[in-house]
Formats: sequence, C-alpha cells, structure tokens
Amino acid sequence: MSTGMIIALIVIVAAVVVVAAVLMKRAKGPHGGRDLKRRFGPEYDRTVARHDGDAKAAERELTERVERHGSLRERPLDASRREQYEARWTAAQERFVDAPREAVAEADRLIAELAAERGFPDGGQYEEQLAALSVHHAHHVHGYRHVHRVARVGAGGQDGDRSDTEEMREAMVEARALFEELTSSTRHRGASAGRAERGDEVATDGDMRAGGHQENRGHLPWAVNRRHAKGS
Repeated sequence: MSTGMIIALIVIVAAVVVVAAVLMKRAKGPHGGRDLKRRFGPEYDRTVARHDGDAKAAERELTERVERHGSLRERPLDASRREQYEARWTAAQERFVDAPREAVAEADRLIAELAAERGFPDGGQYEEQLAALSVHHAHHVHGYRHVHRVARVGAGGQDGDRSDTEEMREAMVEARALFEELTSSTRHRGASAGRAERGDEVATDGDMRAGGHQENRGHLPWAVNRRHAKGS
C-alpha cells in the first residue's frame, strides 16, 4: 500500500471518529439534561438558579456529582441502630418546645452521623456529604441543607424571636423527610417520600390527646399549633 493511500485512510478514519463524536455529543446533550432533571428534581432547579440560570453549567456540576458518588452503595442499618436514631430524633423534637436551637443543632448532627453510617462521606466533609446525598436522595436533601444552615446561623444565639423559631420549626420538618429515608428500609422509602410530597408534616392536637397512640417516626410532638413554640 502506497504512502498516499495510508494517509488517505488515516484522514478518513479521523473524520469518521470526529463525526461520530459530534453526533454522540448532540444526542447526549438534550437526553442528558432531561435525565438529570428527572433524577435531581428540585435539586436540578436549585443548581440552575445558583448558576444564574445557566443550565449547561448546572448540568456539568450535577454530572460531576453523579460521576463521583453515583456508584456509592448505601450500607444497611440494623433494627437496633434504627431504633436508637429514631429515639434521638424524637427527643430532639420534644426538646424543641423549650430549646429550639438545641433541637435544630441535634437534628443537624443526627443526619450527619446517620448519613455517614449509611456509607456517605463523613459529616466533617459537609459539602461532600451533601453532594453525595443529593445524588441518592435528591428530593429531600434540601431539608438537610436548611437545617444545617439554620443550626450554623443559630449557634450561640438566644431563643425567643417568633420568626426565628418558625424557621427552625420549618427546618426540622423539612429535615425529617431525609431522616426518614435514611432510617427506612428500601421497601418503605416510597411511602416516606409520598408522605413528604403530600405535606403530611406535623401532628395535630388530636394526635396528642391523652391515651392516644402516636407513632414516633413521622410526627412532630410539638404540634402544628405555634403557641407551643417558645416565644410565640
């Protein structure tokens, strides 16, 4: 084979490779965006907003998260450990009545510890842990972000302001959805997500009546009446 034919073949092969790469990129672009939006849900919109509406930049960030954490496999949580975490969460909820800032700080710590036990990055690497959680629990990770922010802002503060107390209450409610997913078995996750999406947030006064049974997980004992929150 002559040198000229070899060069021509190389050029043809290179052209084919370039064309194939372009076609693959075009095919992947829209589908990749749709897949990311479906996978991340509200986290997709939040990331786009953080990038000032630049969807491509947001998708690059989310794709990078999937590449880093998509292969993570959550470790199982045995029944005794689940009960311990649920007892601590219930205690934090009850503490909210008199010490909302302490309760929020405890909720933040609980989620960090629980996520680490389930196989996510350690809570000391908050941003990395949050990124990993967003890949596997995108629809509820905002609750962790909210309670962590409120806990940090409130550190060393004084309880009593009504608006601050209400935000702390909302942070606890939102964080509970992720806590429930992390403590639930796989077969129960769908029901937990459904409750959160329907807005089944807190117990009513009827749930707290004497002699009534209240499920520890899924209801906040500081009921929807805001008069129960200190400073209201």
